[in-house]
Amino acid sequence: MTITTASLSPLVALIAGILILIMPRLLNYIVAFYLIIIGLIGLFGR
Repeated sequence: MTITTASLSPLVALIAGILILIMPRLLNYIVAFYLIIIGLIGLFGR
């Protein structure tokens, strides 16, 4: 099974949503890490 960005995004979104429900203070950190990771994948994934 190959993990691609398209299959990874829904999984990351689900985990982030659960963490935000448990601890709403994490929202800023989760969004920041998500944007950084997506940006790095976009830059180096070519």
